[in-house]
Amino acid sequence: MSDAKNAEWWKTGVIYQIYPRSFMDSDGDGIGDLAGIESRLDHLVRLGIDAIWISPFYPSPMVDFGYDVSDYTDVDPLFGTMADFERLLAAVHARGLKLLLDFVPCHSSDRHPWFLESRSSRDNPKRDWYVWRDPLPGGGPPTNWIAEFGGSTWEWDEGTGQYYLHSFLPEQPTINWRNPQARAAMLDAMRFWFDRGVDGFRVDAVDHAAPNPERGDNPVNAAWEGPEGHTMSLLAAHSRHQPEVFDVVRDMRALARTYPEEKLLVGEAYGEIREFIEYYGAELDGFQLPFNFLLINAEWNPVIVAGLVDAYEAALPEGAWPNWVLGNHDRARIATRAGPGQAAVAATLLLTLRGTPTIYQGDELGMENVEIPADRVVDPWEINMPGQGLGRDPERAPLAWDAGAGGGFTTGEPWLPMDTRPGLNVAAQEGDPASMLNLHRRLLRLRRAEPALMQGDYRTLSVDDAVFCYERVRNGRRIGVALNFSDRARPMDLGGETLFSTTGDDARTGDLAPNEGRVVRLA
Repeated sequence: MSDAKNAEWWKTGVIYQIYPRSFMDSDGDGIGDLAGIESRLDHLVRLGIDAIWISPFYPSPMVDFGYDVSDYTDVDPLFGTMADFERLLAAVHARGLKLLLDFVPCHSSDRHPWFLESRSSRDNPKRDWYVWRDPLPGGGPPTNWIAEFGGSTWEWDEGTGQYYLHSFLPEQPTINWRNPQARAAMLDAMRFWFDRGVDGFRVDAVDHAAPNPERGDNPVNAAWEGPEGHTMSLLAAHSRHQPEVFDVVRDMRALARTYPEEKLLVGEAYGEIREFIEYYGAELDGFQLPFNFLLINAEWNPVIVAGLVDAYEAALPEGAWPNWVLGNHDRARIATRAGPGQAAVAATLLLTLRGTPTIYQGDELGMENVEIPADRVVDPWEINMPGQGLGRDPERAPLAWDAGAGGGFTTGEPWLPMDTRPGLNVAAQEGDPASMLNLHRRLLRLRRAEPALMQGDYRTLSVDDAVFCYERVRNGRRIGVALNFSDRARPMDLGGETLFSTTGDDARTGDLAPNEGRVVRLA
């Protein structure tokens, strides 16, 4: 049995998200793959992270780029083979890192064998593995629910004369977790990867796991001021965050606890603080880390950011461990949202707040959203709802490793356009002490060296319209952090010895420079 400290490695660890299509291509088809990830692991070791989370690489028609799974226990040939996965897992563990996979529990592909059986007839044994309903008495969908990607959540099936539910695309039918056989099959899929040595899962869109059509229409969102037909135009009162979701989460956690070193579960559930906090579980028997997306959606303003940090800290259940994230494959990059001048301040915030941080690939280089020409758009969200700024292609553009053809990412044509500006690649930043890459490395070394930054308590010290200051404390050791959100020099109110500055001068004293983040040892 592993000791408790090792079993809770995630409390001091840093997670790095890999979007496999865009990380590294090993075979020249323009799409990243598992062998490509393995070939670049040393970059992550030098960066100083502790765990890798890889977005889906399972067999899929790729209608939603892997989030429409047709087989939960294999590897899509686009990304390699099961042998490639085994080699990657061994290489990750050989470097002392952990490996998390993405688990997509709420829907499969419409080409999954389960769904093909389910839709074959009303009396098929797997019919109830998905959510089917009759039309309303006068015809039409059973409820007014709107799918995340637009349109009704209900798709008519002519062959069996019923509608099936999908929360995203029609090609992603909703799995019925209320059916015991379906639930067991999904847990078996998780067990398949756990048994092979995977250290945990990031669980996708789990708030959609137990929609309840019996409760009827979702109410209108009176506060919504956006376009009609958007999913936010209705309040998801009956389609998300249902009480039965927490039974699903507890079952997942119970499975994770059956292993000598308990597996980590990170849950994706967007919502208000009160909503996603519930995913810890009433007895902390839910996810160890329900993703906290407060800063990924926030206006980049010190007063707002400080307020969200305080509100989150106050809401955490006793004994729950916090986490922070500034970017992922579904949201605009932080260097675009906050501005490239603030990217270093954002990195300092992410890596010095209390809790487990997750870094999205490329953020360590200061990557920004890449402009995607209309004829290169592939994201179904943008295709289905054009002109609303919902497309996710800009933040999914491939990472550049060098200044050569294909950015060192591929010898072929990359699946999405790349940002090839000088300096925005790994090779260029390796030798530049002032680069974002080396800034991240310095921050991560400092974090590892200072227990107060990894596990210390948190307290806001001061905040105004430009500067946010807070402290971390452990065993009497006090670390202060000052973040200048403005492009003007500002007074530095924290004394003490400077340990880190985003300016590159780690002995810097005096006023905060424009866009500076500074970490100091307080008396």
